[in-house]
Amino acid sequence: MSAHKPVGRVAIVGAGTIGASWATHYLARGFDVVATDPAPGAETALRAYVDAAWDAAATLGLSEGASAGRLEFTADLREALAGAEFVQENAPERPELKAGLFAEIDDAIPSDTIIASSSSGITMSEIQAQCRHPERTVIGHPLNPPHIIPLVEVVAGAATTPQTIAETISFYASAGKRPIHVKKELPGHVVNRIQSALYREIVYLIEEDVLGVADADDAVSWGPGLRWGVMGPNLLWHLGGGQGGIEQFMANLMDPMAAAWSTLGDPELTPELKQKIVDGVLEEARGRSIDELAARRDAMLLALQNIRSQHDES
Repeated sequence: MSAHKPVGRVAIVGAGTIGASWATHYLARGFDVVATDPAPGAETALRAYVDAAWDAAATLGLSEGASAGRLEFTADLREALAGAEFVQENAPERPELKAGLFAEIDDAIPSDTIIASSSSGITMSEIQAQCRHPERTVIGHPLNPPHIIPLVEVVAGAATTPQTIAETISFYASAGKRPIHVKKELPGHVVNRIQSALYREIVYLIEEDVLGVADADDAVSWGPGLRWGVMGPNLLWHLGGGQGGIEQFMANLMDPMAAAWSTLGDPELTPELKQKIVDGVLEEARGRSIDELAARRDAMLLALQNIRSQHDES
C-alpha cells in the first residue's frame, strides 16, 4: 500500500451533521481543521456540535495535540481550501451540485491533494465528471456519526488512479478509521446496499403482520446484531459450521439457506405501510427525543468499541 503524503490540515466542505462529525474526528486525531459552509448559522451549529461530541471522541482516545481549538471556519470556499492537504466534501446528495462543487475544488488546490466525497450513494464517476484532475478524486463514505463509527468506504471513479485509492486508504487508517476498498462502483456503494437488503425484508415482515415494528427491531438488535458487532457474517458462518468450519457450512447449510432466498419478500411500499411503520416507531420510542435516543445509541457504541479495542487483533 502506498503511503499517503503528510497531512496536517484537513478542509471540511459542507458542515452539516456529517461534516461536523468528520470535523470532530479529525480534531480528535490532532489535525488542523478548516470548515466551510454557505448556510446561515453554519459556524455556530458546527462549533456547538463539536463541543457536544468532544466527550465521546475523548472516550475513544485523543491523539497528541488534539484540540477543538484547532477548528477554523470560513464561508469562503477558496479560503478554506488554501493550504489544505486533504479535502472531505459533505454537500447535499445531488449529483449536479456535487459535480460542480468538485470542479470548483479541483480548480482551487494542487493536483496531488486528494478530494474525498462523503456521498452515500452517488458514484464518483458522476461526481468527478467536470474535474480537470479527476484522478485524485475518490469516495470516502463514512457511517453516521463518523467520529464514533470507524468504517469508511473507499470507492474509485472511472478516472481515479490506483495510487489515489492506496493513499486514501493509508490516510484514513492513519487517522483512526477502518477503511474498506469497494472494488466496483455501485449506487449506494456497499454498506447502504446491505442495510437496504435487510430493511426490505423487515418491511415485508411488518407488511405481512409477521412482526410488529418493535419486535422487528429486537429481532435484529438482540439477535444477529449482537453477533455482527463482534464478527461479520462470513466469519460467523465459519463458526456456524462447527469444527468443520466454513467448509462444513458450505457443504451442509449453504444450499438450504440459498433455497430460502426465493421466499424473501418484495413489499409494496404503500402510504398505509409507511404510516404503520411510523406509528410503530413512535410507540417504540416512548416519547424519547431524537437527541435522547442518539445519546443512548452513542453511549452503547462507545462501550462496544472499547470492548473491541481490548480484543481485536488489529
